[in-house]
Amino acid sequence: MRLGVLDIGSNTVHLLLVDAHPGAQPVAFASHKRPLSLVQNLEDDNTISEKGQQELIDFVHEAWEFAGRHEAEDLLAFCTSAIREAANGDAVIERIHLETGVTLQELTGREEAAMTFFAVRRWYGWGREKILSLDIGGGSFEMAMGNDSLPDLAESVPLGAQRLTRDWLAEDPPTAKSVKELRRYIHSTLKPVVHAFKELGRPTLVTGTSKTFRSLARIAGAAPSGAGPYVRRVLQRTDLGLWTQRISAMASGDRVHLPGVSEARALQVLAGALVAEAAMELFEVDELEICPWALREGLILRRLDQLVFDGPLAPPDHIRPIESERRRIEMQHPAWSAR
Repeated sequence: MRLGVLDIGSNTVHLLLVDAHPGAQPVAFASHKRPLSLVQNLEDDNTISEKGQQELIDFVHEAWEFAGRHEAEDLLAFCTSAIREAANGDAVIERIHLETGVTLQELTGREEAAMTFFAVRRWYGWGREKILSLDIGGGSFEMAMGNDSLPDLAESVPLGAQRLTRDWLAEDPPTAKSVKELRRYIHSTLKPVVHAFKELGRPTLVTGTSKTFRSLARIAGAAPSGAGPYVRRVLQRTDLGLWTQRISAMASGDRVHLPGVSEARALQVLAGALVAEAAMELFEVDELEICPWALREGLILRRLDQLVFDGPLAPPDHIRPIESERRRIEMQHPAWSAR
């Protein structure tokens, strides 16, 4: 079956189509995404602006048409911290449903952490025993740990790279004072959460997922994405500390020349590095491994598991327009439907 996952994140909006069936590894078929900073589209009262809402609605329409053209049979649509924590988040979700027909599932921070952990566990298997999964997003930072398919403990804190950049690092490059203050804030926010994890004992594997961790590992010398997902990539705490100091003295225009740093993320890579550095210090981790699977893959795998036990899914309400689009094309182009 062809399954679509529409991810409304804090940095990007992304539709991923995969070919998959229960028991098999999902294979990416096509992708459609656009940089869209919902955090940057927040008003002073913490509501998503009209401009941000309209851009989001336009993309959801695009994604819907893209899924229909490529015969998606099922679609998971979800949103994370940028909408979850906005003052008008519920209203935005309702407006998207009314104007596009797409129903966004709002994930809690702990659900994000748990589904990311689920994907990490599937990637590494049972042999890696107790896993600690760390994921830095644009709006929040997720942590999860356990020995099973789902974590024993999952937590989320508002330490996303884009959020911190907006709130703490106004200058480009930032002042030494602002960096110092942000370090202090990150540590004070993380310390009590990390203390709860330590009651579970030490992990046998620590992983970093998300674009932020991949970028930091690439800056520190890890293999590029073109080398494929099966190349082992690690991030050393000592390397991270050195690069964090260097990046803090660089303007965003200089950071784009670093390997693995895009123009869209150049401004926020420092905040991400500060969160990663603090997490590795507080968890007493010298090295973490970059996992290529994260939240999207976790949701895909969870849906496929559902098919194993429940059988074929009747298309939910928000899938039917895709089927209607396919039938319309077949009626207009009989030769196409015969392929």
